[in-house]
Amino acid sequence: MAMAMVAPLYTWLLAAACSYGASSCENRSGSASPMGRRARRRLQRMGGAGSTLICSKQSYTSMLPDVASFCGSSLQGLSSCLSFEACPEYYSSKQSPLFGEGIFGLGLGSRPVRAARRQPKVAGAGKALAIAIQPVREKTEKKKLITKPRRVVVTGMGVVSSLGHDADSFYSSLLAGRSGVSVIESFDCSEFPTRIAGEIKGFSTDGWVAPKFSRRMDKFMLYLLTAGKKALEDGGMSADVMGDLDKSKCGILIGSALGGMKVFNDAIEALRVSYRKMNPFCVPFATTNMGSAMLAMDLGWMGPNYSISTACATSNFCILSAANHILRGEADVMLSGGSDSAIIPIGLGGFIACRSLSQRNNAPHKASRPWDVDRDGFVMGEGAGVLLLEELEHAKDRGATIYAEFLGGSFTCDAYHMTEPHPEGAGISLCIENALAQAGVRKEDVNYVNAHATSTRAGDLQEYKALMKVFGQNPELKVNSTKSMIGHLLGAAGAVEAVATVQAIRTGWIHPTINVDNPEKEIDMNIIVGAQKERLDIKVALSNSFGFGGHNSSILFSPYVESNDN
Repeated sequence: MAMAMVAPLYTWLLAAACSYGASSCENRSGSASPMGRRARRRLQRMGGAGSTLICSKQSYTSMLPDVASFCGSSLQGLSSCLSFEACPEYYSSKQSPLFGEGIFGLGLGSRPVRAARRQPKVAGAGKALAIAIQPVREKTEKKKLITKPRRVVVTGMGVVSSLGHDADSFYSSLLAGRSGVSVIESFDCSEFPTRIAGEIKGFSTDGWVAPKFSRRMDKFMLYLLTAGKKALEDGGMSADVMGDLDKSKCGILIGSALGGMKVFNDAIEALRVSYRKMNPFCVPFATTNMGSAMLAMDLGWMGPNYSISTACATSNFCILSAANHILRGEADVMLSGGSDSAIIPIGLGGFIACRSLSQRNNAPHKASRPWDVDRDGFVMGEGAGVLLLEELEHAKDRGATIYAEFLGGSFTCDAYHMTEPHPEGAGISLCIENALAQAGVRKEDVNYVNAHATSTRAGDLQEYKALMKVFGQNPELKVNSTKSMIGHLLGAAGAVEAVATVQAIRTGWIHPTINVDNPEKEIDMNIIVGAQKERLDIKVALSNSFGFGGHNSSILFSPYVESNDN
């Protein structure tokens, strides 16, 4: 029994010996006999994966030393010394002493094989053949380096809005319940059914953007550059600090929903006369990525640099993506956020055509009214918001003031309608739940939500339902809407509201939601922050942004606590 088990191994070894020395497997006259085709096939069937050689007892015993010395003790040596030609001793053998009466019980050991039945002339006949066997690969365990998880913190903020051009004045106006919505003054809109917006008035780029660019750039880019540089200034990024930064680990990810609409519109008007009248910068200054690129050129930052455009969810997409670059170690510092300026005839007219805008022209400050029964659409706004995100240890090493910690977030898609939210808020609740799971945050720890709440008929209620589905059992939960005072900043909305969220964490005050005079019956005003600001010790804050196309985004912030380092 044991002999039968090891027989295939020995036959491979014998083949190796014949290939190597050939002294034991040559016939008595010193010439090798070629093998017939049928015999070769029969031997292949008997030998398994490869043909085997069967020699007489004398030849077999005399070859063992040669095999051992050639192949050594390792079976891996067989890959270079296996032959598939039978030796002449096999053909003259009447009985195989190795297998007894038959090979594997087939009775073939007692029958001579007529190898010379056919002798076709084959190239290379009588020569030893060899086959390479795949070497055995040793399994090696990859040792994972144990490293301390990277954390992302907010160390600076920049804002350009209808309520102020820095983070502190902006939030002070929000806490006071002031409205930045007014009659549009930048162009004649007397023929439009909507003539109000959260328009920025009295904006200057002096000291922030070079005059040669400020005359040619679209306003969305001017807002972006100004807010980005103000975020650096607010974060204590002095010239000395900037000089010590590793520029290859500093990046910019500031997006826009609509980009340079004014520049592009002006190019179209010039084209009506002649292409020679077109601004040579009309194409690059209209693209959404060029704001981040121009800021990087100004700062010399060579890290990740691009833009994301997901309609009104743009800013949150940019902030979360920028934080992920830091978490993966691809950057230590990132400027992130969004900017938009679409209060021009084509922008206003386009949203009027969508029947999205409020027409409360006689009372602009009352037009944006989330969750109120009398809401009739959103109010357009404009501006930019930028966060300076930084890896925690990097921020501590340079002595930066840490405003809050960024915990994580999530993106989902409703996959339902171009402009309408899912009727059950399925995509929104999924996005919030995914954000909590990704950040490792418990539902009961979230006690403040800066809602998307645009003042549209369907959107406000669907978001509220989704919030109640996820957080309905939390008695501490408070929800408000920044858009009630500044309107909807489109691609910049999420970034400006992220600034408001971080300011709420810093100050311990959450701003009011104005104009909720007659709330929908489904709305619990114990949860919605009403006309007055409220004191709140925020544990974890959630900021939502949703956009046309069903794009949903949720991001999470919390107070930074030194004792949480470990």
